[in-house]
Amino acid sequence: MTDPIQSVPAIQVQHLSKRVTDAIGVLTILDDITLAIGTGETAAIVGASGSGKSTLLGLLAGLDSPSAGSVQLAGVDLASLDEDGRAALRARLVGFVFQSFQLLPHLNALENVMLPLELRGDAGAQQKATRLLEEVGLGARLRHYPKTLSGGEQQRVALARAFVTEPAILLADEPTGSLDAATGEGVMDLMFRLNQERQSTLVLVTHDLAIAQRCGRQIRLAAGRIVNAE
Repeated sequence: MTDPIQSVPAIQVQHLSKRVTDAIGVLTILDDITLAIGTGETAAIVGASGSGKSTLLGLLAGLDSPSAGSVQLAGVDLASLDEDGRAALRARLVGFVFQSFQLLPHLNALENVMLPLELRGDAGAQQKATRLLEEVGLGARLRHYPKTLSGGEQQRVALARAFVTEPAILLADEPTGSLDAATGEGVMDLMFRLNQERQSTLVLVTHDLAIAQRCGRQIRLAAGRIVNAE
């Protein structure tokens, strides 16, 4: 039987728009976005502040709903799912890395990485989480809480948490934005290595052109529209 993730684009977007209403009127954040990102591709979403990059990433993850158009992940239309259904699809297919790490402060590094496995009922969560934390160089920091870890260490915990479920799609929103240049470079080296080893599709938002150039494609936004998607 053909794996549906292999037979369709990892991400398919058709005529996607996002509008919000404020005191002034209707603000268009994204306007008629159409693109496809294939399985195993690496793509960077770039553009000036306010161009709609993070909004697009949130829509790809099903964390927000579009005003018009559609998003499909591995052939599944997000609009066909309720909130619980989208959460279940994310748990099965998607890993997410945030600029601000989004670690739970009351859980230690091991517990933070175990959490997505436990939420979906995976067996051997502790062993899997331990192995991945060792792989990202934090084997000696398993029991440390986020407040005792450096920014680079926290982002490595976040990477381990994102990859531990072996997601088909990894989404990252300015993953080095809170880090100094040297630490950020090390984190990106780790992200690209893990992604290549696991053959996942990587889509990241970045303002750093050096990071964007490491991806196979750059999707450039301006005023909510795609101006280049090479």
